[in-house]
Amino acid sequence: MKVKNTDRLIVISALIIMAVIYYGSRYYNRIYTPVILPETETAYHLFVPTGTDLNGFIKMLSKEAVISDSSGFRWLAERKNLQNHLNSGHYLLNKDMLNNDLINLIRSGEQEPVKVAFHNLRTIEQLAGSISGQIEIDSISLFNFLNEESNISASGWNSQTIPALFIPNSYEIYWNTSPQAFFNRMEREYKAFWNKERLKNAEKLGLSPVEVSTLASIVDEETYREDEMPMIAGVYLNRLKKRYRLQADPTIKFAKGNFEMNRVLKADLQIDSPYNTYRHYGLPPGPISIPSIASIESVLSPNTQGYLYFCAKEDFSGYHNFAKTLVEHNRNARKYQNALNKRRIYN
Repeated sequence: MKVKNTDRLIVISALIIMAVIYYGSRYYNRIYTPVILPETETAYHLFVPTGTDLNGFIKMLSKEAVISDSSGFRWLAERKNLQNHLNSGHYLLNKDMLNNDLINLIRSGEQEPVKVAFHNLRTIEQLAGSISGQIEIDSISLFNFLNEESNISASGWNSQTIPALFIPNSYEIYWNTSPQAFFNRMEREYKAFWNKERLKNAEKLGLSPVEVSTLASIVDEETYREDEMPMIAGVYLNRLKKRYRLQADPTIKFAKGNFEMNRVLKADLQIDSPYNTYRHYGLPPGPISIPSIASIESVLSPNTQGYLYFCAKEDFSGYHNFAKTLVEHNRNARKYQNALNKRRIYN
């Protein structure tokens, strides 16, 4: 009888041990199962959209084949209360990462910034489109935010001056940055760019930073030749000093909403706009595009040689002929107009 009880105890003990091993191994695997990365990569960029819940997160991981056992991952995630600590953003997963590490990473919100760059943009609409292609913000939300003066007026900006805020460059920004956070970041970058030296140079010219950017945006539209930018900036500064109208063709193109115009005609000069520098003295109300750093620097460090006029060269090289007198300028202008006529460019 005692033998039978002993056998029974052995069997029960064996079953308990097997159960412990079975459930223990399941528990262990759920915690320590490694995430799956492509064989050719040592790291994986995981983007978690704002508003993602636990169900959506697990579906995303399964679809991207980052996890092999969605039910096991859910079991662990629920026990670690991930559903209430699921932070959106851009996360970098490495090949040694386990399910438990992944959950802890998302809970912590310690995301990796992404590189965002913008250059050669004219409008806030183009800026919004460029930024939305690089981070989570959609272009309409960003454009609407920047176009709403109540969002920007507290910082001294308005719809005419706001292009001056954005300094074309590369930045590291969190992927899930909001329109407000993006605006705040650009303000910090703007203040950092306008250091004591640049502010001092602007003051010497009698211009504010926004006015420098406004003139720089015109220089940008006049030439893509950076080595010639200081000369063109010098012409406009000379004209401002003498109280001449700037008579800048790019401002006419801006006023007409058509930068693709090859030729500005006399009729175009009559457009009723504060940006028409043929009719109004001084600078327009704000930049006609988002100015480049090169053009801003050209305004702050101009090449002033007494020139008051310039005209595109007739060889279409992108360079210009400069003149100190109107007679000389008209001669240069005729050469360029004749070259346009030969190419049958009339508008």
